Amino acid sequence: MARSLLVLSGGHPYEEGPFDELLAALGDWDITHLVHPEGGEADAAEAIAAADALLFYDMAGYSFADGAVTMRPPSPAFRQAVAARFAGGKGAVAMHHALAGWALWPEWHEWLGGTFHYQPDAHGPDSGYRHDVAYEAQVVADHPVTRGLPPSFPVTDELYLCPINEAAFTPLVRAEGFAFTRDNFYSAAKAVAGAMFSNDGWDHPPGSNCIAWESRTCPAPLVYLQFGDGPPTYANPNVRQMLRQALDYTSGGAEA
Repeated sequence: MARSLLVLSGGHPYEEGPFDELLAALGDWDITHLVHPEGGEADAAEAIAAADALLFYDMAGYSFADGAVTMRPPSPAFRQAVAARFAGGKGAVAMHHALAGWALWPEWHEWLGGTFHYQPDAHGPDSGYRHDVAYEAQVVADHPVTRGLPPSFPVTDELYLCPINEAAFTPLVRAEGFAFTRDNFYSAAKAVAGAMFSNDGWDHPPGSNCIAWESRTCPAPLVYLQFGDGPPTYANPNVRQMLRQALDYTSGGAEA
């Protein structure tokens, strides 16, 4: 009998066909795919409790209109479902722009170990992004998520410059060959305002080059993979292997 995999997406554009091909390549899973906001958090809450494995590929909690950002927290039912899942020892994988989702749910980002910010606020500046960066993914831990991978492998993908708390997780992979400094990234707030690919007048402290990790603060296995902006990354065999192994590990199918 196939294991069940719940995929949550929405809130950020992506190429659906290639992403579906990635999901189909992950193995023998019975997949349910819910999309925010149409999928509804109440619907997702029930599915979150039942699924063997859970993949967050969503950036929920935002509305973008007329150059402005409106944020909202998740429903109490959604928060309770995720918290109950983790409290019961059932884990999850979060991928790429999930690092930005639910900006008004602090506990989510404490579990996750970082936050991508679309606007400056008391936390500091808005975060940075850079598409199509060619870098070397360096494996830095012997872990069920990384086992069988080469010591390093090439990736071309989007990277983020944002607050990352390395004390909150075990690093698994780092991006080498690219500096995580202000000059190499663009301002998210400027992009929202209509000025894509601009860092004029924007500043941000240097950031972490860790792009895959396992949380130390979540009560269940929670793995974050920054990979995943588009089709070239979806098709990368090493990224597919990492995602496949992360789903196995966080659902209890692989031993530590």
